[in-house]
Amino acid sequence: MDEADVRAATTRLVEKAVEADDLPAAHDAVAELSVEQVVDVLERLGRTDRAVLYRLLPKDRAIDVFEQLDPSMQSELLRGLRDDQVAAIFADLEPDDRVELLDELPATVASTLMRGLPPADREATAAILGYPQRAIGRRMSPAFVSLRQDMTVEQALDAVRRRLGDAETVYTLPVVDAGRVLVGVVGLRELMTAAPGTVLADIMNEPYWAHVTDDAEESARRCAELKLLALIVVDSETRLVGILTVDDALRILEAADSEDQARIGGTEPLRRPYLATPVGQLVRSRVVWLLVLALGATLTVQVLEVFESTLDQVVTLALFVPLIIGTGGNTGNQAATTVTRALALDDVTPRDIGGVIARELRVGLSLGVLLGSVAFVLTSLVYDSSVGAVIGLTLVSICTLAATVGGAMPLVAKSIRADPAVFSNPFITTFVDATGLVIYFLVAKAVLGI
Repeated sequence: MDEADVRAATTRLVEKAVEADDLPAAHDAVAELSVEQVVDVLERLGRTDRAVLYRLLPKDRAIDVFEQLDPSMQSELLRGLRDDQVAAIFADLEPDDRVELLDELPATVASTLMRGLPPADREATAAILGYPQRAIGRRMSPAFVSLRQDMTVEQALDAVRRRLGDAETVYTLPVVDAGRVLVGVVGLRELMTAAPGTVLADIMNEPYWAHVTDDAEESARRCAELKLLALIVVDSETRLVGILTVDDALRILEAADSEDQARIGGTEPLRRPYLATPVGQLVRSRVVWLLVLALGATLTVQVLEVFESTLDQVVTLALFVPLIIGTGGNTGNQAATTVTRALALDDVTPRDIGGVIARELRVGLSLGVLLGSVAFVLTSLVYDSSVGAVIGLTLVSICTLAATVGGAMPLVAKSIRADPAVFSNPFITTFVDATGLVIYFLVAKAVLGI
């Protein structure tokens, strides 16, 4: 049995013990699991069993597990715990993690928990809550070690040692002047290798930083692209206010990617593990988009009705409708997904829309010629060359159109400050279905003379 099988067997044992109310067995089994494995088990249990298992964890381990859960699951778990347990967990969280949890809790519960915090923790948490919802200030940590530029290396190391217990990270150390204005950054490795009497101003580097109101996703992506252990966050006067550690940056990017993938597929993001999501929530996350797309599909019905007489004259054309609209939709979705991803990576910006359109037009035309040629040959062999010409020319036209529109739509969405993923696959599919049929029947009327 390999490690994965052992892990799965242990997980099943814990689940069965909790469901059977055999708490001693559950306690013994969960003791053998890592934090990540405990999180996996909790995500698979029902609400009541989840709270029961969580109570069996030692306090220190319970906090580590709690921090790994999605905020929505954290909120749900708290409802199954006693008030004193909830207050203890909330107090042990970092300020940025508290804020993320508070966004998921009812206002009355959030106010109660905030009042129960020590004054210093309450002030730190309230400061983060004051920033806009999607700003990096909302996700930064105020638990950092800052150093003055006139410090010696020896003094700086002493300051780091004093803060080891409560600092989010000590590997990236911002350097400030007397007014707390950011002037540089120094790494722990550099401190440990420098002479004790060296002044920090002589060894510090130019800092990378984000403004406290900058978009959280863009700031997190910058942190990841620059391969920083922490990105420094400053206010409008470049005063140091917090840091974004790389693990928090990756969490932001993972959540953003999950949201984009969900909307590309025509659903709303779940914001919690699939197996822990109630069926009702799964339905709600999909039904709105299905209704929107169903309404959009009425355009296709209207097009078919307009060209009903054409179909009556050449019934064979109806056989190729799924091929035409399917190929067009797939081509547009491919282009939209590619450009949306390029936007996320900052490979393109809305200013590049002309270049993107020109490139996707050539790509779509090339794809259309290849697919159209194959369709012409196969259709001519089965039916006749005139029908083959209709199918081939239609595929050339619709692939060119779909790729061009699919590439342009995410950039248009970005320029009007909308989510590119929302404007991508679902709407492009609906648009291409209707316009593709119009092109199909116009080509058929021109080639067949009907």
